[in-house]
Amino acid sequence: MAALAFRARARQKQPVLDTEPQINREDARVPAKVVLLSILGLWLVYFLLLTARGAVVGLEAENELLWRRLVVCIGGGGITILLWLFLRLFDGRTLATKVAVAVVAAVPAALAIAQVNTMVFAPVEDEIRKKIGEERGLTIRRDESGNLLLDVPGPLTSAGGNTTETSQEAVPAASIVIEPAPTIADYWRRLTDVALSRYFLLLAWASLYLAIVAGARTRAAERRGERFRTAAKAAELRSLRYQVNPHFLFNTLNSLSALVMTGKDDRAEQMIQSLSRFYRHSLADDSTGDVSLEDEIDLQEHYLEIEAVRFPERLKVRVDLPSDLAQLKVPGMILQPLVENSVKYGVSASNSPVTISIVAREEYGRLVLRVSDNGPGLPSGHSGGFGIGLANVRDRIEARFGKEATITSGPSLEGYETELRIPMVKHG
Repeated sequence: MAALAFRARARQKQPVLDTEPQINREDARVPAKVVLLSILGLWLVYFLLLTARGAVVGLEAENELLWRRLVVCIGGGGITILLWLFLRLFDGRTLATKVAVAVVAAVPAALAIAQVNTMVFAPVEDEIRKKIGEERGLTIRRDESGNLLLDVPGPLTSAGGNTTETSQEAVPAASIVIEPAPTIADYWRRLTDVALSRYFLLLAWASLYLAIVAGARTRAAERRGERFRTAAKAAELRSLRYQVNPHFLFNTLNSLSALVMTGKDDRAEQMIQSLSRFYRHSLADDSTGDVSLEDEIDLQEHYLEIEAVRFPERLKVRVDLPSDLAQLKVPGMILQPLVENSVKYGVSASNSPVTISIVAREEYGRLVLRVSDNGPGLPSGHSGGFGIGLANVRDRIEARFGKEATITSGPSLEGYETELRIPMVKHG
């Protein structure tokens, strides 16, 4: 029974494994519009070059050749499309495989184009030869066997066989074979000769196509890499964010326990209500997303309401938030460790009132956030620098903004302050 269940689960998972490579191939596939434009451009340039060459060398019956050349180019474009439909089956293979397939597949395609060329231009060749012969007073024709003949004119005679000056008729003295009737070997030799030039033309286009495919695969890999980096960054932000809540909750529960043990039930109940409001607010949004600066500071005021229950006489709060900065986006709970440090090292370590200030301002196109207090600062023997809370803030802003964000922390003239400088983000 367990074996049957295992096989059933394996069958359910199998389609997922099969479809993943297909998704990758679709991401790397070249748009058909791009390929068709490349084929159109190839044969249009080929047509224009041949036409320009004909005008330069002065080919006979250029108007007659023009529409036939256009027919050949259209046929060549259609055959190239068929070649593309075959090559695209190997888009997901290695470069060596794709090159080998292109080299081999271009052979029948070139022969097909050469056959179209032969069929289209064969009727006009004899006409051009005949016209050239007439201009030079010669007769060029084919006999019933297919041999190309040149009739050499004989003496001018009358109908009775006597030479006259009034009634003259040119009688051919002999017919010279200038081109024997083509054999099958001649046909293939000529077809191969025409196909070789078309073969290299197709190889040039195949090289272009492989380059386009390589570019598409590179862009697809970059997009996948960007998605992976975004997912990794989100996971990092989520991990850093989740470090804040347990730490804060642990401290708050310790304070709540102290209130209960000392019989301060009313203040304990007030703290529980404040804690409920704080978590209702902090858990309302995406844990890794940005929030407005106004909401972030409002959340810290909720937290300070909780701490004010512990320090009703000592904790004072000052907030300076310009209205034009209120809707800027910042990482959620980014100020929490900074405010918590001010409570821990400023308020709880002092016997006199301590003011915690949260100030926001714009400076040189950056958003500057400062959390400071006028308490005693770090205790003696503390090395300063970045503890767990500040390191968490530093890692979060680096993950979110990279090198565009900075954090400084240290003693000030009045106590201790920490300052963040981050880009001004209007849409999170």
